[in-house]
Amino acid sequence: MLTVAVLISGTGSNLRALLEAASEPGFPARVIVVGADRQADGFAHAEAYGIPTFMVPFLEFESREAWGEELLAHLDVWQPDLVVLSGLMRLLPAAVVAAWAPRLINTHPAYLPEFPGAHGVRDALAAGAAETGASVIVVDDGVDTGPILAQERVAVLPDDTEHTLHERIKPVERRLLIDVVRRIATGELALNA
Repeated sequence: MLTVAVLISGTGSNLRALLEAASEPGFPARVIVVGADRQADGFAHAEAYGIPTFMVPFLEFESREAWGEELLAHLDVWQPDLVVLSGLMRLLPAAVVAAWAPRLINTHPAYLPEFPGAHGVRDALAAGAAETGASVIVVDDGVDTGPILAQERVAVLPDDTEHTLHERIKPVERRLLIDVVRRIATGELALNA
């Protein structure tokens, strides 16, 4: 059984989908802890499933590196097989990436390498793209530059706003994340350093 730690910053909609999938009989992974860089609404999903939580408030640390050391300490307590960034809106320090990659994956609301960064949906609209998508990647030291594990295209409709487009991308992102976690757990997908 693959054990998973999930790191969030917000509402945790991808987390909720992963928790639902993991509660199904036969799903080969389980979430063992949920962490966040701030008080996050997504903790409610963890609590609903009886999953422990921890918070490492970014703003309480003098540097990104100091925050990363504390985050590593929390992950070391749980020793998950895989760490999933699910809407964590912080760049991880190099020490965290070095400690966990390639067992560190992230979802992104764009068809990478197109539109990396915090505003992938907005950037796709601003560029006038006819389509964008969703991706699941291995986290590396860049911004959304790691090896791509899965991705799928999503059409941009003429009347799309950032909100409507993102709402259509989210279900694709969730499905890809669940499938990637399942394939890692079953050995169908190897994470190579």
